[in-house]
Amino acid sequence: MDIAGASALVTGGASGLGLATAKRLTAAGAVVTIVDLESSPGAEVAQSLGGYFVAADVTNPDQVAHAVAEAAKHGQLRVVVNCAGIAPPAKVLDREGNPGALADFAKVIQINLIGTYNVLSQAAAVMAKNTGTDDRGVIVNTASVAAFDGQIGQPAYAASKGGVAAMTLPVARELARYGIRVCTIAPGIMETPMLAGLPQPAQDSLGQQVPYPARLGRPDEFAALVAHIVDNGYLNGETIRLDGAIRMAPK
Repeated sequence: MDIAGASALVTGGASGLGLATAKRLTAAGAVVTIVDLESSPGAEVAQSLGGYFVAADVTNPDQVAHAVAEAAKHGQLRVVVNCAGIAPPAKVLDREGNPGALADFAKVIQINLIGTYNVLSQAAAVMAKNTGTDDRGVIVNTASVAAFDGQIGQPAYAASKGGVAAMTLPVARELARYGIRVCTIAPGIMETPMLAGLPQPAQDSLGQQVPYPARLGRPDEFAALVAHIVDNGYLNGETIRLDGAIRMAPK
């Protein structure tokens, strides 16, 4: 797919994997709209890229519909990348053996899974009306290796990312009639702002758990895979692990 001059939307695009993706798509000639929270540096990032910023909560249908409509003003919306998400640790039972707060579990599902669905469904409705080519759009979602190798303290995160992976194929099958492809990337341990806050020895220790290369994954490697999915018209309905062959231990 040639995205030069087309519109692309990236959620969570103000930092981490989303920021790297926004930069890569901009370099490929797309007009990028970053969607992130009002409190994020999204406006400054978008200005530096020559793109646009829309403040929105991915769980809010009206805000997401507005963001998608704004992105579509800058060209036919052909690429959407879902990077918005949270990963707070929480066990089923707390230290006293009591059940963890259900609201905490629900919040992770709401943002990571329902938020992803909200964005892709709203974007698909716009993409389906694109003209000029049978290949009308590509949606790339973000899961995690936790979808398959969830660790202790990750039931909500693993469930949310497992849901993203599980819906990839049925959504791709449904949207095929409109010429819209859908894939998901499941990153391993990546150099994100969350991990960047850890002491260097801790980061090195995490990196050494990766078989090869024995280091943390880089955001630009995630972005490169997004670019390849966009470019490779035969990639569809697949969840791709990007993890250096790591399989996470129980804890």
